[in-house]
Amino acid sequence: MPGPLDGIRIVEFAGIGPGPFCGMMLADHGAEVIRIDRASGSRGGSQPVTSKDVLARGRKSIAIDLKSAEGVALARKIAASADGIIEGFRPGVMERLGLGPVELLADNPKLVYGRMTGWGQTGPYAPYAGHDINYIALAGALAHFGRAGGKPTPPINMVGDFGGGGMMLAFGMVSALLNVARGGEGQVIDAAMTDGTAILMSMMHGMKAMGVWSEDLGVNMLDTGAHFYDTYETADGKFVSIGSIEPQFYAELRARAGLAEDKDFDAQHDRGQWGALKDKLTALFKSKTRAEWDALMEHSDVCYAPVLTMSEAYEHPHNQARGTFIDVGGEMQPAPAPRYSATATATPQPAPMPGDQSDGILRAIGMNDVAIAELRKGETIA
Repeated sequence: MPGPLDGIRIVEFAGIGPGPFCGMMLADHGAEVIRIDRASGSRGGSQPVTSKDVLARGRKSIAIDLKSAEGVALARKIAASADGIIEGFRPGVMERLGLGPVELLADNPKLVYGRMTGWGQTGPYAPYAGHDINYIALAGALAHFGRAGGKPTPPINMVGDFGGGGMMLAFGMVSALLNVARGGEGQVIDAAMTDGTAILMSMMHGMKAMGVWSEDLGVNMLDTGAHFYDTYETADGKFVSIGSIEPQFYAELRARAGLAEDKDFDAQHDRGQWGALKDKLTALFKSKTRAEWDALMEHSDVCYAPVLTMSEAYEHPHNQARGTFIDVGGEMQPAPAPRYSATATATPQPAPMPGDQSDGILRAIGMNDVAIAELRKGETIA
């Protein structure tokens, strides 16, 4: 059962963060993803090049010297055989290399040209450097992550790089590839992390418009303002999460926590009482270990889960039952998601080292061993 993207070829110009995440998503779902690595072996950034890099799994790699005319010509030839490309450089870099949309779409009018940046291809910030923390700040998201009385706290780089960036580009790539399959032309996808982050905040913008979301930090139902939607420390220094929003779930929380008769908790949505009720729950949850709370709360409609580290998540029975994490090359990694009823996601393979599949890739686009040897002799490929 091939993956749903079986038969799709993607060329990924090596980078870091959201671009590779997009490539991983497409590879996980059956696409052939050929990564063009730098001849030096570096991908930029501080992360080492290793087969343990989860974001780089499932690829084929060819290492090309893109500073040479021969290398650029070779990259164009590979791209001409593809359905889509992914690049994550600053605006203008690919154009200066001679690998911009004008050239590659001229070679291949059906090509889907995916561009991943923080600020986008246009706008006053477009030429400048940034990172996830900056993109989610400008998009109006970072201001709303944190607790009352504290400062905005970035949720690692989940929102900008991966949710608003790589995942949004993957969605755009598949949408544009579907358009081509229906007879449309190739096109450029301008995936900006600022745009993607903004759309991830859609529900909050709606709640703000309805007057039920405050822009003050940590005072709303979903941003740790409410006592029934938060994390609590347990007696053994671990944490649990509670999300008992609906009245029937809140009633279940009260029953299992021994609070059914405590009239103070009748005022679930009285914001003026949230602080005092949170203090009560803080003391209550510290009275038992996490395992004891698991025994009381799991497998119920409390909307409860223990707060697990990555290592703990590997071992949890629910994750094990679903195969949420899998062993890839001796290391635990998240399994491809989502699941399909009629097609299988790919079985991930460890990340290749730069240039591991150079010969096979070049043979697949029609080059013979003599031509490949000449490219290697001239250091066009490494």
